[in-house]
Amino acid sequence: MTQTNGAEPKKPIWRRYFLWGMPVAGIAGIFVAGIIFWGGFNTAMEATNTMPFCVSCHEMEDYVYEEYKGTIHDVNRSGVGAVCSDCHVPKDWTHKIIRKIKASREVWGKLTGTISTPERFDAKRLHLAMNEWERMKRTDSIECRNCHDFESMMPEFQKPRARQQHLNAMKVGQTCIDCHKGIAHKNVRDRAEDEYLETLEAPNPNFIREIPQEYLDSLARVEAREAEEAEAAKAAKAAEQEALQARIAAAVNAAIAEEQAKASGAAPAADAGADVAPGVDWNAVPSTDLTLFYPGQASFEWVQNGKQHGGARPLTKGGDACTTCHAKELEAIGGKVVAGGGGKDDDLEPTPIPGKPGIIGATLKAAHDADNLYVQLSWADNGHSPAPFVDGGKMDPDNQVKVAMMITGTGIELGEQAGCWATCHADNTYMPFDPGSEAIAANDAVAAQLQAQGSITKYLSESRTKIEIKGRRGKAQGGWDQMKSPEEIEQMLADGTFMDLMRVYADGSATNGYLLERRVQNEGEISGSAKLSAGMWTVTFARPLAGGAGDVALEPGKTYTVGFAIHDDFASARFHHVTLNTSMALDSADAQINVVGQ
Repeated sequence: MTQTNGAEPKKPIWRRYFLWGMPVAGIAGIFVAGIIFWGGFNTAMEATNTMPFCVSCHEMEDYVYEEYKGTIHDVNRSGVGAVCSDCHVPKDWTHKIIRKIKASREVWGKLTGTISTPERFDAKRLHLAMNEWERMKRTDSIECRNCHDFESMMPEFQKPRARQQHLNAMKVGQTCIDCHKGIAHKNVRDRAEDEYLETLEAPNPNFIREIPQEYLDSLARVEAREAEEAEAAKAAKAAEQEALQARIAAAVNAAIAEEQAKASGAAPAADAGADVAPGVDWNAVPSTDLTLFYPGQASFEWVQNGKQHGGARPLTKGGDACTTCHAKELEAIGGKVVAGGGGKDDDLEPTPIPGKPGIIGATLKAAHDADNLYVQLSWADNGHSPAPFVDGGKMDPDNQVKVAMMITGTGIELGEQAGCWATCHADNTYMPFDPGSEAIAANDAVAAQLQAQGSITKYLSESRTKIEIKGRRGKAQGGWDQMKSPEEIEQMLADGTFMDLMRVYADGSATNGYLLERRVQNEGEISGSAKLSAGMWTVTFARPLAGGAGDVALEPGKTYTVGFAIHDDFASARFHHVTLNTSMALDSADAQINVVGQ
């Protein structure tokens, strides 16, 4: 029998050590292989997130990429551009993989040619955009906030409208994509149904966030700076007024020469109407600076239509007033509109008047005694800029100027927020849906009720059974012919649902009335005067505080929303300058217009 004394042969080292029942070397091999696989997989994954990869197919390069070039995400002052994946691929791994899996459908679209031509791509475009809007809405626009966090969006570096809307967004739970669709590509929001947009863009309570202290601090700084600038501007204007008064005094000394010029018809001076406020010491009445801007064809329907006006939701859903967003940008708005632009499509003024100013800076003083309201409005004469679409260049040759004041009554939709804008409709004279004299004459019953002579005056929506806001399927905006019954309108007048309207003309005459189903001139008491001296217009008028039928009674302790309009340079209809909603009260420093007692 054979015996062996030696030890058993040693096993190879890779078989000597085990971990969890597996050879360590095997585990190490799998680990290394995993690293190699993961590195390759991740490298390939990141390669699909680059701009060259994203635009490697002609559909992206020829259509989407061409729109992206030159936008703020491509070229900006920071020098850091956003590439496709920054907006369209989540940063975290889990959601990134999910996004990549979903993107495989785009490969199928490429292979089957569903977006292979500009026409096919455009046909699918809204569907593709809606997918992105909905995805970003679900994630609270996380891709946007990767770069644009609220904590870093300081109001000091934003325009007044933007900082107000960002503040609103944090308070009510809105997110970036609600407002910023189409910022890097063609905006197709207008193609979506209004009901879809209202649902998609509705605030989400889950997105409400605490306003960062840094934001509040920055807001306080910029508001303080703007207040200082406003005070400086007011002081400069006061000095300018003093200089103007000196000019007026000098003009008195040249009265003989002025009278000779008047007799020859060479001087544009006017002085019409009696002294309607003999007991008022205007020097003791504080003044309010008003900026009246040129609105073009921006109607009450336009301001409520999100497809035409970006501020429609804050106005109609958020309760903001027009001044909330626009009070500090009236000069920019007026200048843009009067030059033939304005609005999302630069369509607010199709018939610009060369030389017409975008704004009128006016000074208003208001006083009262036991019985009457006294108002004085002053502004610099702007000279004559002929209207190219009117023979002779003067729309109203008999009136170089007209001044109107409206006081908002009760029960008027958006009356306190929009003021006199509630009376301006898309089917008024010179507006985009003006029905024209033939259509008005054809509807003789309505024409008779409105006493319409070829055109439709301003009116309140409350006087109509229906107002078309959206203009769906080509419908005309407005509702001039959708009249309520005379009995219903009479009841609204009795209930105070009207816009009190006072007007003063260049010859010093004045009319009192109201706006409801149409512009009505009644026998309400009013007196006025108009004066042009040393290049300065001064219009003064007075009416009883209590008023009469069609007048809003003015009482202590109440605040009223008012609006002013100046038809300057022989203008008529919508070619005027207007204020936004303005507050007025008797003996109250909290109101923009403090009507002081004397």
